[in-house]
Amino acid sequence: MKLVIQRVTEASVTVNNKIISQIQTGYVVLLGVSETDTEEIAKKLADKLIKLRIFPDQNGKTNLSLKDVDGEILVISQFTLYAECKANRPSFKHAGNPKLAEQLYHYFIEQLRVRIKSVQQGIFGADMKVKLCNDGPFTILLEA
Repeated sequence: MKLVIQRVTEASVTVNNKIISQIQTGYVVLLGVSETDTEEIAKKLADKLIKLRIFPDQNGKTNLSLKDVDGEILVISQFTLYAECKANRPSFKHAGNPKLAEQLYHYFIEQLRVRIKSVQQGIFGADMKVKLCNDGPFTILLEA
């Protein structure tokens, strides 16, 4: 499982020209699932995500967590995180099959919702337009 975490001041997801989710201060999380991922891995990464201290404190040091700043999360399924680019056309053979990926995507979101009050999401498998204002910019890759 791979997570690309972007600290944002605002973000939204649009499907069919309609905004379906939006957040203010928090994280946009692009989530990729591989064939070997499990609920245990998803839970571990959800815990790690919430405990990350990448928001600035009063001294400008990255010392505060999402909970400390009352932040929000927007999770987007992103199978392309498993692209293998040996040739000019990417291969996605390491991405999890859609059934497994969707199940773990929803499980991951459930794990976040029991810990954070505002968790938004995209639509699994949809053609989405994601807008965000990356704060910093600050982007982190977490893998299990």
